[in-house]
Amino acid sequence: MQSLLDQLYQQQSRQILATLIRLLGDFDLAEEAMHEAFAIALQKWPIDGVPDNPRSWLISTARFKAIDQIRRQARFDNGFDTVVEQLAATDEEVDSNAIEDDQLRLIFTCCHPALSPEAQLALTLREVCGLTTEQVAHAFLQKPTTLAQRIVRAKNKIRDAGIPYEVPEAAQLPERLQAVLQVIYLVFNEGYSASSGNQLVQHDLAGEAIRLGRLLWQLLPHAEVQGLLALMLLQDSRREARTNPQGQLLTLEQQDRSLWDQAQIEEGCTLLWQALQSNDYGHYTLQAAIAAVHAEAKQFDETDWAQILGLYDVLVQRYPSPVIALNRAVAVAMLEGPEAGLKSIEYLNASGELDNYHLLHAAKADFYRQLKHHDKARAAYQQALQLTTQQPERAFLQARLDAL
Repeated sequence: MQSLLDQLYQQQSRQILATLIRLLGDFDLAEEAMHEAFAIALQKWPIDGVPDNPRSWLISTARFKAIDQIRRQARFDNGFDTVVEQLAATDEEVDSNAIEDDQLRLIFTCCHPALSPEAQLALTLREVCGLTTEQVAHAFLQKPTTLAQRIVRAKNKIRDAGIPYEVPEAAQLPERLQAVLQVIYLVFNEGYSASSGNQLVQHDLAGEAIRLGRLLWQLLPHAEVQGLLALMLLQDSRREARTNPQGQLLTLEQQDRSLWDQAQIEEGCTLLWQALQSNDYGHYTLQAAIAAVHAEAKQFDETDWAQILGLYDVLVQRYPSPVIALNRAVAVAMLEGPEAGLKSIEYLNASGELDNYHLLHAAKADFYRQLKHHDKARAAYQQALQLTTQQPERAFLQARLDAL
């Protein structure tokens, strides 16, 4: 029985929590009630048997335990009487579709524009993805106590401001959808290329972002949702080839492409082509198109860099970003040579906006290395090393530096 409940908790606790938050209107009360329902199940199910619908049983049990708790509080505070009446009057049947919809509502609630981007991401990681406060703090490179305070403030703001637990209306969707897509992609990026630590990839986190992308696409079909899902699938398809058995980082040129997940590539490309049929796609879809060009090349030297550069030109024009411009400079170097790449970097970073971005210095170092400007390459590699805290990247940069 313990193993069954462990499996249920691992697979469905986030869906159960999302529904309880809607029914109870309180993050902390919902989480406490859910844990109490699992504890009751551990006692009752071995005697009474497993219910036909375990998830609905857990939701119903948790809801009634929460009502009992509020009733006890109402004895000392009459202000809770109305809350108890409202909760007790809500006796709706919770079906599977409603539960899935609740997850989407929770995502939009956590990503409400009234919250700061940092709070949106922290709350989504904690409440939607189920990461511990310690894990979220590690992703932010912050102390757990600091991160916990941020999450508490975000929950209080949702409660005090009366932020509705719902998917926004059509007129509000474009603005709100971008925040949700950004948070999901930030979750994916932290899993795809961890910001710090000894591992390059955190598969669980990347997989959770893809799961959220699928959920969002199923419940809210939109070209840019489709484009983001395609982008994550295409990038994640390379996960087994991105490091060697010792955990050392491998570049695209070094990767064994037979290890790339062809099923994910096929699914990602199909989603991409469908998204491109719409006039409503955005920068995630364009980035997915670049990832698809890489995926279609059987060998590194077969990569269509002219097409990639053309896509980056469109990206930079429509969605100006120094990081996108840096990626474009790499494509320029692959097509026209390292000197052209250096000129592109000097132009895009004239204001010094990327001076503290380690990948800028890593790219410059690689261009200098190819041009045999060893002193400048060494200086750039050393600067990149000072700016990164991820161990596989540090080992890669150090190896390049040692080779000079």
